Amino acid sequence: MDANPVISSEPLVSVLMNCFNGAKYLQQAIESVLAQTYQNWEIIFWDNQSTDRTAEIVARYPDRRLKYFYAPSHTQLYEARNRAIEYASGELIGFLDVDDWWMPNKLEEQVALFSDPQVGMVCGNYFIYSERKKTYYKLTSGHLPTGWVLNALLKSYFVGLLTLMVRKSALDAFNPPTNPRYHIIGDFDLVVRLSTSWKLACVQNPVAFYRVHDSSEMRKSHLHIAELENCMDEMNKVESIRSSPNFYCVLHEIAYLKAKVRRASGDIKGAYRLFHELEWGRLKLRLLVILLLPNGVTRWLRA
Repeated sequence: MDANPVISSEPLVSVLMNCFNGAKYLQQAIESVLAQTYQNWEIIFWDNQSTDRTAEIVARYPDRRLKYFYAPSHTQLYEARNRAIEYASGELIGFLDVDDWWMPNKLEEQVALFSDPQVGMVCGNYFIYSERKKTYYKLTSGHLPTGWVLNALLKSYFVGLLTLMVRKSALDAFNPPTNPRYHIIGDFDLVVRLSTSWKLACVQNPVAFYRVHDSSEMRKSHLHIAELENCMDEMNKVESIRSSPNFYCVLHEIAYLKAKVRRASGDIKGAYRLFHELEWGRLKLRLLVILLLPNGVTRWLRA
């Protein structure tokens, strides 16, 4: 079906789909957008020089709202996101990576929350799906923070990129929109910076599924830590962020991640040293479980 509806009374949503060799899950992601109850959208599909069947799969969908771009060079993920944003025509920007998928009412519920002109971004609860176990659970059964959420974000980051929608005018304040040096924590950096100027609204019920599957976890863990350390160095230069009473919470998160990596690599003493440096709280309790259980058990629990 070749659909290209124009719904002038409703804002256009540009859905950024960044892909590198994502053929395995791509069909489910695209069809979850096609199935949306809110239909005034476009997909900006940025193929970061895939070598699998990605282009062939995208070509199966003749909908003119799906706009395919093949990257001139392979880049870090958030540089690729910036390149995709350049082609976005929407008043609102959404993000969907090709291994995740949306529930049919996702866009409809979230677009409505932008009726408040102070809301610059919207997120939602979501399900975490284990590809290996074929089971899923809700991110949180509690209430997601809303409004001016800088302190809440620094205390415990809760925004899933697959649920994030942002006003294009809010992104335009940053040049480039996201930090092109980042591959993992670019959404954290973006949402924290946006939270200094804009309110966040949330759909409290799940609107998407985040897929957990096999990956080079150790390499990603090292990269995650390095990017977070760099990010905090930069945020330390911003008074409104540095002065937050929860700024130190991200530093504790870095220590927690370092301890997990040391435990996984067999450096038990190094992991315990970091454990003793942490204040008692959620992270220290989680780390205690990781330190006491065998590696294989903790990997199974995460899967």
